[in-house]
Amino acid sequence: MRRKPLIGLNMDYRPADKVNPAKGEISAGYFDCLIRAQAVPVVVPPLTSRSDIERVLDTLDGFVLIGGADLDPIRDGCYRHAHTQVMHPRREDFDRMLAKLIGQRRMPVLGIGAGMQLLNVSQGGTLSLHIPDDFPAAIPHWDPQDPYHRHGLVVTKGSLIDRVYGEGEIRVASRHHMAILDLAPVFEVTARAPDGIIEAIESRDPDWFAVGVQFHPECEAASALDMRVFEEFVEGLLKRSGRHAATVHA
Repeated sequence: MRRKPLIGLNMDYRPADKVNPAKGEISAGYFDCLIRAQAVPVVVPPLTSRSDIERVLDTLDGFVLIGGADLDPIRDGCYRHAHTQVMHPRREDFDRMLAKLIGQRRMPVLGIGAGMQLLNVSQGGTLSLHIPDDFPAAIPHWDPQDPYHRHGLVVTKGSLIDRVYGEGEIRVASRHHMAILDLAPVFEVTARAPDGIIEAIESRDPDWFAVGVQFHPECEAASALDMRVFEEFVEGLLKRSGRHAATVHA
């Protein structure tokens, strides 16, 4: 029996209010999908010490950066749009440090939603603060009345996303008002929405297995094909770790 990889998950943070204590939260879909993909999920709270994060990463085989609220544009030299809903600073402080360390280590990583945006920003890319402003002809990418709003994908042949969805019509769960504007040099686009909005990226660096999807394969309405995003990530991680082990022992 092969060893199941340990894959980290970040989590959301909600401060205390007059009624509720402070909470760390994560949608169950993220860890349930990893379990079904034959991995062991490890949920990591928003640590504040770089050395503590490094110690945790030393124990893991890969990481999934989850979705959530918006990265604060002010931290990247921009302004807050009227539609910006920033994540709590404690989570954002952790997430940004985490993404930088993952990139430096070339640790296998899957970014989902805001996690893909974080990957892009951490490697020097930029974000559109509000899709309708930068892409006035864009199709809807978020519907407040329908949490399972879906749209199509145009996929790059031979990419991980192509292996996931294959031929035929593709419909993915979309819930975002921000998007990648300038792509970081280390990435290439592997899927777009029909309007051209970037929906998936993969690393150009052969030594870094890094994938990002703007859509949500972990959501409650996910299909069997959506689940294959996690399966392909786990399989790719294991293949690369096997090659690394063979090189070390050669």
